[in-house]
Formats: sequence, C-alpha cells, structure tokens
Amino acid sequence: MHLNPYGADAVHLAAGLANRRPASPEELVAVCRAAGLLVEDRATAADLTRTHALLDAWEGVVDAPGESERAARLNLMLAAGSSHPRLTDHAGTGWHLHYREDHQSLGDLLFALISVGTALHLVGRGMHRLARCAVDECAVIFADTTRTGRRRYCSHPCANRDAVRRHRANRNADRPDPANRPDRPDRPDRPDRPDRPNHFAAALR
Repeated sequence: MHLNPYGADAVHLAAGLANRRPASPEELVAVCRAAGLLVEDRATAADLTRTHALLDAWEGVVDAPGESERAARLNLMLAAGSSHPRLTDHAGTGWHLHYREDHQSLGDLLFALISVGTALHLVGRGMHRLARCAVDECAVIFADTTRTGRRRYCSHPCANRDAVRRHRANRNADRPDPANRPDRPDRPDRPDRPDRPNHFAAALR
C-alpha cells in the first residue's frame, strides 16, 4: 500500500516553509527533503519565486475571516495549481495518486501538493484546523492534527507563557482596587489626656 502524500505532511511542510521562508533554491530543496519529499531535479530561482507566491496565497487561506472565505481562497489555489487526479509510479515505489502533471518543476509541484493537501486536511479534519498561534506576539502558523481539534498554540512554551499571563491577569482582577474603596472618615485626633502619659511624644524628646 502506498500512503497518500497529500494531507497532514503537506500542511506541515507548508507551515514550515511559511514560518521560515527559504532564502535560496538550495535551502528550499533542503527543507523539502527534510520533510520527506522526493526532489528529483535541481531547484532554480524561478522555483523559489513560485514557492513564495504559493506561500503568499496559502497564508491568505490561513488568515481568512471565516470558513466560506477560506474555502473560496483555497479553491483559487486548487484551480491555479492542481490538475485532475491520475495514477503514477514515477519513483518506482508503488502506484499512487497525483493531482498534477508529471515532470513538473519543484515550485509547481509544491503548489499542487500544498493546495490539494490543505484541502484534504481541512475537509477531513475540520475547516478550523489551520491557524496562527493564539499568543498575540507570535505569528507562527500550525496545522492542527490533534485528536480533539482544540489546539490553540504553536508550541508548549507559547501555551505556558499564555497560561502564566492569564493567571496573573485573573489574580490582579481579584484584588480590590484601592481607588474604588469607600471613603472612610479620617479618625479624629484624640486629645491628649492629662491622666494618661503620651509615651510616643516622650520618646521623641
């Protein structure tokens, strides 16, 4: 059995490329190979440009304000980057489906792989399972492949940082504000009693 490469692996690759965009064709190839993608040909500057355009469009899918808009933006990517499904054994590793033409450049291959993989990920796991980290100052993108589908943070450090911040905010909210305390009348000065020595005044002498 040949596992379908379009899905979780594709969105994780997309997130990795978007969060740290490659600066050269060589870096692009290295990231793809580290993710397990078979890169048969040498990448070019055109592949890098095509990949950056792909990532611009993909981040638009991530940042879409709702499910309908997310689907519309992804449909544009599918129309621009994918083709009808076909059986292939291009690497001699077993027959499997491709949603693209054979012998494409790396930039075009990534466009098809990521657009189709993102679509399969969202319809298979949930349209909400693609997001940026919930920590305001962190813009890292992640694909939620957890069992519950409730992931909100890109990493444990960000989750811990936000938990500490919320705990401190709740603790401060529970403390009474001195400015909101009811005014208390000043205690009247007590006259010195002749029958009672003023020890404090005596100590200051």
